[in-house]
Amino acid sequence: MGDPATSDLRADAVLPVPTLRRNESGLWELSRPWTPAPRAPAPPRLRLTERAGRSAVAAAQQTADLLKFVGQVTLAALVVMRHPSRMRWRTVLHHIQIGGFDALPIIGLISFLLGVVVAYQGADQLRNYGANIFVVELVGYAMLREFAPLMTAIIIAGRSGSAFAAQIGTMVVNEEIDAMRTLAIDPLELLVLPKVLALLVALPLLTLFAAITGVFGGMVMAWSQLGIGFNEFLERFGREMQGSHLLVGIGKSLVFALVIVLIGCFQGFRTRSNADSVGRQTTLSVVQASFMVIVANAVFSVIFNVLDL
Repeated sequence: MGDPATSDLRADAVLPVPTLRRNESGLWELSRPWTPAPRAPAPPRLRLTERAGRSAVAAAQQTADLLKFVGQVTLAALVVMRHPSRMRWRTVLHHIQIGGFDALPIIGLISFLLGVVVAYQGADQLRNYGANIFVVELVGYAMLREFAPLMTAIIIAGRSGSAFAAQIGTMVVNEEIDAMRTLAIDPLELLVLPKVLALLVALPLLTLFAAITGVFGGMVMAWSQLGIGFNEFLERFGREMQGSHLLVGIGKSLVFALVIVLIGCFQGFRTRSNADSVGRQTTLSVVQASFMVIVANAVFSVIFNVLDL
């Protein structure tokens, strides 16, 4: 059995190193006693209320920083509007291609499958009441007003919003942003405004494409499950669906585009000087952009319900 005096030593305790010396009798003895090092006091644990308060303060500070960033982008946009030649139009076209054209396959596939699911679930219920034809309105309202703009924005938030945050974050780590400021180049004008303009153009077009492919998927399912022909489906769709429903979805997409770009770029500029921070801010950009898109969509639904649109 071990010595009781040392039975409570920790494995990581730092012990003093003894030295040997001869005493007056010629015997060897330790120069100092073998005593354990004092334990370091454990860090105090934060109470639940204190942790919640710190999280609330951090969230409020981040919200204030985001509003400040939005104001700075707005001022930069006003300067560019007064001098349109300062806009990097080739950069805008590049981002339209990457964020818009290259996203067509995934947007089209998901929207088509979503239209199939909506029509299938509706057909399963409408068949019981002999109201098969109403699947046209179900698919039209669901895709034009809700699913097409919402799903397109969430996909672009994960695809393009993360790319914006990672690109700017990598430039922060490599000190390229500091170099731009040293050369009197506004990073907002060079990096943020082209992305904003590109997504304001690309996202409404992607929403329109998603609406078309989603309605086509519903049309295919209505034909296979309910026996509604393509001509009959399109005739009723054109008669019942008004252009305002499509405009509602496109109007939403403009707001969603601003949310995605601003949050993605904002999180990119908040990156610290290490590679781990790039991944963390990229993840935050996707989570926050997707959350804000859903919140904005819910707000739109309440407003449209109040205005009877």
